[in-house]
Amino acid sequence: MADATKSFADAINDALTPLSDFVSSIIFYSVEIAGVSMPLVVAWLGAAAIIVTVGLGFVNLRGFRHGWSLLFRARHSDGASGQISHFEALSSALSGTVGLGNIASVPVAITLGGPGAVFWMILIGFFGMSAKFAECALAVKYRRVLPGGRILGGPMFYIESALARLGMKTLGKAAAVFFAVMALGASVSVFQVNQAHAQFANVVGVSAPIAYGIVMSSMVGLVIIGGIRRIGRVARVIVPVMGAVYVGAGLIIILLNIPALPAAVETIFAGAFGLDAAGGGLVGALINGMRRATYSSEAGVGSAAIAHAQVRTKEPLSEGYVALLEPFIDTVVVCTITALVVILTGAYAPFLFNPDVTGIEITSAAFESAFAWFPYILMVASTLFAFTTLVSWAFYGSQAAAYLFGPTRAVDVTYKLLLCLALSTGAAISLSAIINFIDSMLFAMAIPNILAVYILLPELRRDLRAYEIAYRLKKPRA
Repeated sequence: MADATKSFADAINDALTPLSDFVSSIIFYSVEIAGVSMPLVVAWLGAAAIIVTVGLGFVNLRGFRHGWSLLFRARHSDGASGQISHFEALSSALSGTVGLGNIASVPVAITLGGPGAVFWMILIGFFGMSAKFAECALAVKYRRVLPGGRILGGPMFYIESALARLGMKTLGKAAAVFFAVMALGASVSVFQVNQAHAQFANVVGVSAPIAYGIVMSSMVGLVIIGGIRRIGRVARVIVPVMGAVYVGAGLIIILLNIPALPAAVETIFAGAFGLDAAGGGLVGALINGMRRATYSSEAGVGSAAIAHAQVRTKEPLSEGYVALLEPFIDTVVVCTITALVVILTGAYAPFLFNPDVTGIEITSAAFESAFAWFPYILMVASTLFAFTTLVSWAFYGSQAAAYLFGPTRAVDVTYKLLLCLALSTGAAISLSAIINFIDSMLFAMAIPNILAVYILLPELRRDLRAYEIAYRLKKPRA
């Protein structure tokens, strides 16, 4: 049976590899810079984060405190559209970005670009806060409220509107459809199921891919069938708990190694500015840090804007302020803690310059050096990270399906059932072609999304000035 499954998986993989390679070669077209490969789509994302930050007057700094005040505000505006609170919207979006990437991608950046990659990862995460502000504020402003109160929202609506304003209505619709199709494909995240099962099998010593996949997909199904309200309720519990456990363990290790912290910080800065040749010097550190920050926060991709569009508010910009906290939490905080643990323990050293490293084994070894039992915690964390990521992306996919095929109950249920069926096979078959294809779809979303953000940036600047004036007069209602 195992051989038959493997042969079936290999057959699918072989059939899809040419298509996957073709799509990946387009989306991830790269140029060589000082011997280091740089995908242009990553540069597109990184440049957008910086341009939007400057264009909005460093709203990521000016609005940081206001974002926290909105997040924990208990009272909501009377009669506001939306289905979930600011906190639930942020938790739902974070559940899609705080995941295995935070555990595995950071060590990969360090092994390929040297410890200096951490500095650039944090810096790009900082600029990414402004990109999140822009896309999430626009998603709320351009969302559509159906007669029953259901919200349809996401970049596809402001992409369509932005290009239509330039007299390119047909192109706007095509770009929005392109975004929705890519989001639909990216939602089939079999990688999350596969990697969570791999950690489970390594720790427990029992490989049961079919059973694991069925259990995971069933749990996802129970949550997503209930819609965004149930997703928000689940996310607001799981995300803070799993984040606190992971971050807490990391902080303990940092405290245990506090005498070595200054040297670790010095190593990061030395690598970041080319004083250390590891990983290609400054260029290698910058490119690898930028790539991992992009993977981690998805700022500019537009995915999280779909969750934030569901918030209960009368003021679109209020959700922009809350959304800018997302890259700060998942990249500046969580990824930095992972990086410091990996560097302080020296767990990355045996894997330095190894392009085939998967990353999660480095994180596991780093934590295990202080806690022999931590692989079990990591097993639970990776399962929860995978689960919440799957739940969030299932909702993103359902919104994309509603845009493409209509917001009917039949479309919603059909999509979710088909998704759960696909996810149930995720642990049993590791299909590299499918994984590469899905990654391509994820980053392809950034192309029309960022273009629309650029077009609407002047409008957003006017809205921001009006909001800030009203806020000083204590008039806006979130």
